[in-house]
Amino acid sequence: MPLIEVKNAKKDYPLGKTLVHALRGVSLTVEQGDFFSIVGPSGSGKTTLLNLIGCIDHPTEGEVIIDGKNISHLSDKELTNIRLYKVGFIFQTFNLIPVLNVRENVEFPLLLMKDKAGLTKKEINERVEKLIEEVGLKDFITHKPAELSGGQRQRVAIARALVTKPAIVLADEPTANLDSETGENILAIMRRLNEIENTTFIFSTHNPDVLKYAKRIIRLRDGLIMSEE
Repeated sequence: MPLIEVKNAKKDYPLGKTLVHALRGVSLTVEQGDFFSIVGPSGSGKTTLLNLIGCIDHPTEGEVIIDGKNISHLSDKELTNIRLYKVGFIFQTFNLIPVLNVRENVEFPLLLMKDKAGLTKKEINERVEKLIEEVGLKDFITHKPAELSGGQRQRVAIARALVTKPAIVLADEPTANLDSETGENILAIMRRLNEIENTTFIFSTHNPDVLKYAKRIIRLRDGLIMSEE
């Protein structure tokens, strides 16, 4: 069974008196361990598709099935649990908490879990420190976001996304606010963690230079899949 199935998904948004057809009938499957890129120009539907897969939004028509569950049939609580336990998010604007240091930002998703993923405080510390070391920030563990470069902040965001051991990590234009060299370093870190943890990464981009890291590429235009490679 695929980890993710999107079946003829359509998404419409009202914009004043106009109806915007963000997705016009998209179908795809994603397997566990994929490192998968959604490519297309601004307005092609990349973010909308990620929002459907991340249970942030519902399709207007069609189905999105995550780990065998149709998200349209789930309650708000069940959707919240999927976002907390099964999906990690990496944002182009980083979305770090300014008053927390690197360790605290990475640890934060675990603190939101009622059962702390069944981990003791010692196990939480070990997991957080291991991820911070894997993204190359061991020497910056007590720094706050304002004391870090853009690339370092994105590394914190990657570690934070992985700390709950989600099945899926979604990254919306993760290199958009970084210079080309830093952006490629971020993609290399994501690909290495994909191989180490077997976590499924789905990232959107309009930058052709980062596509060499993807195992699969879907090209979107005007809310439709133009090609898959």
